[in-house]
Amino acid sequence: MRPQDLQVYGWGANGIMSHSVENRFFAIVCGALLIFVAPLFVLFLFLSSERAEKEIKDHITVLLVANAQALAKPLWDLDEDSVTQISATTVAEGAIVRVNVRDLSGQLDVTQSTIPKSYKGNLESIDRPIIYNGIDGAKRLGTITVYYPKLGLFDGLKSEEIVFISIFIFAVLTVFGAALIGNRIFVIQPLMRLTHAIEATRRLGSRHHVDWQSNDEMGRLASSFNDMQSKLQREENELKLAHRRATDTYNLTPAMLFSLDKDDCIAAVSDYWLATTGYDRAEVIGREFASLVSPDSRTQYIERKRGNTRSAARIDVTVKFLCRDGRIMDVLILETTAIQDGLSLSVMTDVTELKQSEDRNLRQAITDHLTGLLNRQGFESALDAKINEADLRKRELACLFVDLDRFKWINDNMGHAAGDAALRELVSRLQKCMTPGDIAARLGGDEFAMLLLAENAEARAIEMTALIAEVFEAPFVGDARLSASIGIAIYPRQAANAAELLLKSDIAMYAKKRDGKNGAQIFDNGMLDDSRRRAELESHIETGLNEDWFEAYLQPVVNIDDRSIAGFEALMRLHHPQKGILPPGRIIEVAEETGSIIRIGNRIMEKAIADFARLSRIEGMQDTYLAINFSPLQFESELPLRIAALLSRYEIAPRRIVVEITEAVLMDDNPETRMVINEICRYGCRIALDDFGTGYSSLSYINRFPVDIIKIDQSFIRAINDTASDVSAKSRMLVESITTLSHKMNCTVIAEGVETEEECATLRTMGIDYGQGYLFYRPLHPDNLMKTLASLQEDRPSPVAQAS
Repeated sequence: MRPQDLQVYGWGANGIMSHSVENRFFAIVCGALLIFVAPLFVLFLFLSSERAEKEIKDHITVLLVANAQALAKPLWDLDEDSVTQISATTVAEGAIVRVNVRDLSGQLDVTQSTIPKSYKGNLESIDRPIIYNGIDGAKRLGTITVYYPKLGLFDGLKSEEIVFISIFIFAVLTVFGAALIGNRIFVIQPLMRLTHAIEATRRLGSRHHVDWQSNDEMGRLASSFNDMQSKLQREENELKLAHRRATDTYNLTPAMLFSLDKDDCIAAVSDYWLATTGYDRAEVIGREFASLVSPDSRTQYIERKRGNTRSAARIDVTVKFLCRDGRIMDVLILETTAIQDGLSLSVMTDVTELKQSEDRNLRQAITDHLTGLLNRQGFESALDAKINEADLRKRELACLFVDLDRFKWINDNMGHAAGDAALRELVSRLQKCMTPGDIAARLGGDEFAMLLLAENAEARAIEMTALIAEVFEAPFVGDARLSASIGIAIYPRQAANAAELLLKSDIAMYAKKRDGKNGAQIFDNGMLDDSRRRAELESHIETGLNEDWFEAYLQPVVNIDDRSIAGFEALMRLHHPQKGILPPGRIIEVAEETGSIIRIGNRIMEKAIADFARLSRIEGMQDTYLAINFSPLQFESELPLRIAALLSRYEIAPRRIVVEITEAVLMDDNPETRMVINEICRYGCRIALDDFGTGYSSLSYINRFPVDIIKIDQSFIRAINDTASDVSAKSRMLVESITTLSHKMNCTVIAEGVETEEECATLRTMGIDYGQGYLFYRPLHPDNLMKTLASLQEDRPSPVAQAS
């Protein structure tokens, strides 16, 4: 290689390249010496120093032991001359440069030193107590402390160790020099030739080869480089051929490929792209791609690169594409933002069928499969959209919450298939009442909701409820009759948002349910108070169960002739610590709606039976009975076992327990309920039909069910002596008829709500068996009732009658 060539590649006059491999090799070897050899050398010096220091300490320790014994008697006698002489002898030892002897009393302190004033080094010290063994035993008299110079790394070396270190350093330097020479001959020279070939290839564009042959790694490197040059020459030829093939592939591949320039104009399209879209190449080249996108998704396409900070990231966007023949395709565009030669490559895929499938899935997700209406999820989305529309159009929005009455009866008695058919028929009728823009949804079960947008939404809602009422005039499947309770709330008059609008329409619906069902109710703020009171009552019920606020009050039932006590009716009372006794009717209503009536009923039954057991111990009360009211929800399969367990615990005969049920239990005619009632009767308890004469009264119940006692509702009792003669006559006729038929069927008759002597006298003439009311006794706490009965014992020894 010529000297000028060396200058070109950065070689200096000394033949060494700046930042060359040789310099780096030199740095690596020096680094290895510093990292591995130098620490070993330092470790050797440190260990040698440690060894020498240990030998000195061992020698000094032996001297201290001897001198401490020699100093004991002089120090005991305070013989300063002897102490000084012994100290001088000690400091004369080669390693010791200072000795200090001091007694504990402080009277004697002798120091001997051979340290020159110019000495600046550090001293190490070792001390030992001086012990005198006298008649009284061993006594510590003082301390002897000796000082010696601290050894350095090189102070502990012996002559043979110095020779070893010299040989070691010479060997390291010899290896270091041999490595540098070998590196220059076997590495640097072939690298220089390889570098020349690479630079020639880069500057001249021709494929130069390296003139170097050897059997080592550098020879193989040169051979590999020569082979690589030959291979690259072949690949360059192949790339030219591949480019031609790639162009053919771009145009003929069955995918919609296109390229955009930096201005998002079409620079190239594949033949398949043209075949699918119907365009000619001449009419699209140079055209902005956004102009081929449907206007409703053009903005989305234009903003596709916003927020993308990576220059080579892939962008995907789904837009609607305008074909030449007017068709609109949903297309997914995958585009790479890595631009080569000013162009980006994109592929466009027709996803029209996929989008249609997604739309179908979305409709299924928000649609009720049974009726085809929106479900709750779809209704909530539609409600938000309708509220936005109402705000934009300055209109009101009415929300109708529709809950079907007696729909459960269809499911229980005619089957769920009949219930589904009734719902579909109802929806078909409702849709005939709706106008374009109205929205209906099935929220679940038998609950529906409607949205009506109008300038006067309240008037429109009232009009719609009238149409809905007409829908229910015709019977449904199996001649079943249905009705609906409808709650109405108006946005923005009564609600500020979607959730509040739906909630208030729901509150209005429940208000209508409580008022008797079958009709519509517009929300007013008073319902919120009712809702709050209901929530408060629910809280009282739950707390009452947890804190044991529920009590079983007892009201005696008397013989209508002699007014002797035949039995007791257990009545639920909730005794609030601050508010006192709360109205039981509202508590029972709420508890039945929430399901807590089962726990309340079980609590009252257990307390009533326990108190009845106490009452039975009173003279004359052994044959009385206890009547317990049961809600329809309490007739579970475990009820007979629960009653049997309580009666067994308190040793009460089953015939003394009367289970009071309402007509609602019999009307429902639930097979499970019927089975429970029959099981209770087989156990020996009796059945009383409470509040007879109200609702859908039918004497067929007495024949179909094992009823033992008929209790005539107090509304008939109050009317038997009404001032209006026709009302009084009809009431007496009804009471007499019920009494006669009941007696014919071997049922005992009890009149409820007897409050006057006139009523009692009239009932006696009609043949009523027993009476119950304020005329005789009010409901009393068991403790107060026991006091009352105890006082009666003094007046009437046997105030008891047998209720057959």
